[in-house]
Amino acid sequence: MRRLRRPHSLASLKMPLREGALPAQVRILGLDPGSQRTGYAVIDANGAGVAYVVSGAIRTNGESMAERLQQIFLGVDRLVSEFRPDEVAIERVFMHRNADSALKLGQARGAALSATFTVRPRVFEYAPREVKLAVVGTGAAQKEQVQLMVKRLLQISGPLTEDAADALAIALCHAHARRMQALASLVLGAAR
Repeated sequence: MRRLRRPHSLASLKMPLREGALPAQVRILGLDPGSQRTGYAVIDANGAGVAYVVSGAIRTNGESMAERLQQIFLGVDRLVSEFRPDEVAIERVFMHRNADSALKLGQARGAALSATFTVRPRVFEYAPREVKLAVVGTGAAQKEQVQLMVKRLLQISGPLTEDAADALAIALCHAHARRMQALASLVLGAAR
C-alpha cells in the first residue's frame, strides 16, 4: 500500500493562489484577558505557516478593579504601539464559575480591546472549546495539552506560562481559521 504524505503548507499543495487570496503576511495579536493576568501573544502568519514573535502576560496589582483595568489597558496599548497588529484574536466571554467572574472577565476584555483601537485592527472572537479544538484536536483538552501543543507547533523550547500559552493558542486558532477561509475561497473560486 502506498502511504500518503500530509501537506505541511499551502505551497506543498501546489495550488495556484489567486491574487488577494492570502495576504503575504499578517500580524496577529492573541489576547487571553483576565483581571489579574492578561496573556498576550504576537505571531506572524502567511500562506505557508506561522512565526512566533513574542508572548507573555500583563500582571496587574492594586486594590480596585479600576486600577487593574487601567494597567491592562496601558499594557496592551504598549504592545499595540510596538508590534502594530493587523488583526486581534480574543477569547469570547463565557460563564466559567459564577456571574461575578464573568463580569470581571468582560471588563478586562473590554479594557484590552479598547487599547487596540488606535491601530484599527480587525477583531475576531473564539470560544475556548474552539481554540482547544484548533490547537489540540479536541475541545475538551486540558491546559497542559494546550501548552505542549503550542510549544510544538511554534517550536518554542523554553518555558511558557499558562497565560502566554493560552494567548498563543488563540492566535494560532485565528491563523488556522484564516488559512481555512482562504482555502475555501480558492476552492469556490476554482469551481466557478
